[in-house]
Amino acid sequence: MKKIFLRKNTKWIIAAVLVAVFLGWKIYQKAKSGAGGPGFGGVAVAVEVAPIARGALRDLGSYTGTMTAKTNVTVSPKIAGRLNRLLVDIGDPVRSGQLLAVIDDDEYRQQALQAEADLRVAKANLEEARSSLTMQERNLERARALHQSGIQSDAQLDQVTSAHESQKARFHVAEAQVANREAALESARVRLSYTRIAATWERGRPVRYVGERFVDEGALLAANTPILSVIELQPITAVIHVTDREYFRLKTGQPASVGGSAFPGKTFSGRIVRIAPLLQEASRQARVEIEVDNPERLLKPGMFVTIEIEFARRSGVTVVPYNALAKRGGQEGVFMVSEDGQMARFLPVRTGISEGGRVEVLEPRDISGRVVVLGHYLLEAEGRIILPEAGNGNPPAAAGKKAGGGK
Repeated sequence: MKKIFLRKNTKWIIAAVLVAVFLGWKIYQKAKSGAGGPGFGGVAVAVEVAPIARGALRDLGSYTGTMTAKTNVTVSPKIAGRLNRLLVDIGDPVRSGQLLAVIDDDEYRQQALQAEADLRVAKANLEEARSSLTMQERNLERARALHQSGIQSDAQLDQVTSAHESQKARFHVAEAQVANREAALESARVRLSYTRIAATWERGRPVRYVGERFVDEGALLAANTPILSVIELQPITAVIHVTDREYFRLKTGQPASVGGSAFPGKTFSGRIVRIAPLLQEASRQARVEIEVDNPERLLKPGMFVTIEIEFARRSGVTVVPYNALAKRGGQEGVFMVSEDGQMARFLPVRTGISEGGRVEVLEPRDISGRVVVLGHYLLEAEGRIILPEAGNGNPPAAAGKKAGGGK
């Protein structure tokens, strides 16, 4: 029974919907046959209009991006050890060559002392080898003199000569040992110098800032463990990503205006400094970097910003509201309001650049008057209209004259 009851209700609902659709269709047909459709005959369409103006427009590209530091250097030790002192913290200014941290240097200092001692031993051995070589040289001279006088035999001269050559080789070994110990001492001193960590740079501003601290005093560090990051804030870099549609419009050196929600009404000037030569395959976008002047250091890395880049600027052009544009028969155009304010006629136009809800009309060039900005979706090629001022009881013609007089 319940299923039968539901089926009957469904049939009644479908019947009611069909009757409503039929009545609506009849009403529409009657209105169409009597008035020629909306905007024709006795049926007028209530619309809003706006005047055609002349003014200046800019062709702007709007993008969203992120601020990044122009340079971001991670400070790390070259050797392992315990972090003895950390001399700066987050936000502190840093100058090139300034001491930032100190690692416990007892072990490395001892290695340097050991290298100095080894060098002294090597130098002593060298002096001993030099003295022995000098003695062997004298023995060789004496043996040669005795050999010439016939006192010593050839075998005896050869023996003295061999001893001299052997001592000469030991002298050269001692010299090499001294050079080796000098290099070891220099290496130990270099490792000792690594216990004092400083950041140095040659280009850019002399003052930068500590962006992050990764460790605390007393931490045991391995070589290349990050300690601090040092960033440059003036100038700062804004990074945007553009598709191929915008990519070829951008050029290095183009000016840009940067703003952010943190500074309403305030803009920062910048210029494009780098454009990636490729689009990433995953996103089909290219990276573009904009250098922004940041003298007060208000902009910070990581901030979300909006960027406007001006591609063109035109003045004295014909301008209509963007809402006035409509399409009829595949053509873009506007509905021009007649002088008496009673009719609107579709006029095809060719548009140019747009800005702030306004659009440039390239052709026809010399048009004036008013255009429909609201309600034109009810109009065909032309039709009767009702202006807002006609709602006060004034006849449309009077309203049109009033509007035309204000033009």
